[in-house]
Amino acid sequence: MMKLAAIPIALLLLCSIADATAGDGRLVYTQICRACHDTGVAGAPVLGDKTAWSPRIQGGVDTLLQSALRGKGGMPPKGGNAGLTDEQIRDAVEYMVAQVR
Repeated sequence: MMKLAAIPIALLLLCSIADATAGDGRLVYTQICRACHDTGVAGAPVLGDKTAWSPRIQGGVDTLLQSALRGKGGMPPKGGNAGLTDEQIRDAVEYMVAQVR
């Protein structure tokens, strides 16, 4: 029953994020990514934690982007939102990286 209750919430998030335009990295982060990256759920590097992000950034933004697109560890592809475009994911990754530079 709990899973059924989550479906309308997920659909609402999907619809609201589908309206995001290029350059909305902060919006994508706020609506999707923060669920894990604000608290470190499933090993996600916390936004603003330079120690956690530094080795990831050294691998390059393109490597981070591929991890976000394909999924890595506990993170599903596109943060679990298949409706996001690759450009929206790139914007979100660049937003997160900018918070520790």
